Amino acid sequence: MAPTRLAAKPIGVNENLNGILTHGITTRSKQLASLKGHKDGLKVPNKRKADSPLKDMTAKRAAFGDITNAINKSCANNDKDKILAAKKVTVESKILPTLKSVKPQPILNGKTSKTKTLHRVATNAFESVQKHFTKDTAKPVSTRAQNGILKNIDRKPAGKENQNHSQTSVKSARSDVSGEPSLYTTALENISPSDSTKEEYKSISEQLDKVNLDDTINRSLDVETETPHKAPSGVVDFDQENWNDPFQVSHYAMDIFNYLKSRERLFPIDDYLQRMNGITSWMRALLVDWMVEVQESFELNHETLYLAVKLVDLFLARSSKQPERDHLTKEELQLLGAAALFIASKFDERIPPLVDDFLYICDGAYTLSQLLKMEMNILRVVDFDLGVPLSYRFLRRYARCARVSMPTLTLARFVLEQCLLDYALVPHSDSKMAAAALYLALRMKSLGTWTPTLTYYTGYTLQEILPIALAQNATLHKKPKSAISTVRNKYSHTIFFEVAKVPLVEDSVLSS
Repeated sequence: MAPTRLAAKPIGVNENLNGILTHGITTRSKQLASLKGHKDGLKVPNKRKADSPLKDMTAKRAAFGDITNAINKSCANNDKDKILAAKKVTVESKILPTLKSVKPQPILNGKTSKTKTLHRVATNAFESVQKHFTKDTAKPVSTRAQNGILKNIDRKPAGKENQNHSQTSVKSARSDVSGEPSLYTTALENISPSDSTKEEYKSISEQLDKVNLDDTINRSLDVETETPHKAPSGVVDFDQENWNDPFQVSHYAMDIFNYLKSRERLFPIDDYLQRMNGITSWMRALLVDWMVEVQESFELNHETLYLAVKLVDLFLARSSKQPERDHLTKEELQLLGAAALFIASKFDERIPPLVDDFLYICDGAYTLSQLLKMEMNILRVVDFDLGVPLSYRFLRRYARCARVSMPTLTLARFVLEQCLLDYALVPHSDSKMAAAALYLALRMKSLGTWTPTLTYYTGYTLQEILPIALAQNATLHKKPKSAISTVRNKYSHTIFFEVAKVPLVEDSVLSS
């Protein structure tokens, strides 16, 4: 991989937040400032600063910028059309009520052809509404279907008796009937059944007036939201306790995570390195460690990091199975990580970094066309399906249901993030990885063992997650190496409760 712009010593988050980015990779605003002096050939895009009460803090770029980071020159040409469209809507709303009394004035910068077109459209709309009201006033409102379910019935002139019957049927079927003519036509407009079909008409009318509410086979949404999932005895029903809290989304949380678990089988990752030449598990660990540092430097969400790492593994696993595709070389490995972070940022971030930022953190080792080409290759290989179930999301759900403290949850996050570097744990499902990390954190904090509540909400017993927890514990016991120490330094900071310094446990403690 090409060397990155990093400091000589490992930089972690154990320094203050304002000074952490002065070493190694800088923030976007500082990158742009350095580009003016050291990267004169790189043209810095103009960015609008968002209003912020803190003047000392670095302002990020506008939230509604072009997410593709490509300058759309046609936007400038379309601004005039947008203004004209807004004027057209305003004029159209004003001209309808006073169409006959007010003569339309020339608008749109003297373009009378557009004024005449607008006048003609408004006139047609006004006359159409007026004719419709006149039509409804001239004839009585009748029953339900016209050219619908009774289109095969012979039509005869409606007598006085049938008209009365029609009006009575409408009043019984509609709750908003008034003395004023209705703007809407009913389903049996101007149809009067003959004597030979009165019985059939009566039967159909009775069926139309009744609504079948019996839905015992398919449970409706109302029934589902009124009756939550029944938790077994001995289980703390977290969803039921927060049923009326809209922020907990307890009505759908269980279904959402069951759906995510069902999608895990769509993203299998096998031992793909055995099919590749020149790329080792150590190179992958270096890449993931670098991606963690980029996530910290750009202040990205943790979901962005997990999705980016998953995209790297999915791309390598699927592309290595295609003999006609050129396999990735070790020189392109950092390019793969940068493109994966670029995609994940645009998927998860409210303000994704610029494409120039990702080129800069690669120290100019790749060009813009190479990065965009790799981005397109990744999306093709994963079939544009970025809704990958992530272990980070499962862990947050399991910890909330178990009501663990924030330091315990952070310790479980440290376990998960440290295991991202271990290639041996890649084939395991994300939901099991999250459950095992939470169990390992509970034992490291001496907070008990696997409870029935965790069994219910995770869907896994202790026997199912114990082998993964032992593998995660073995990863934590490995001797720290300075080349891949970003995760440990990150979680040694007081912001993360210094959970990386929590004493480890032996395998015998986990098995007991």
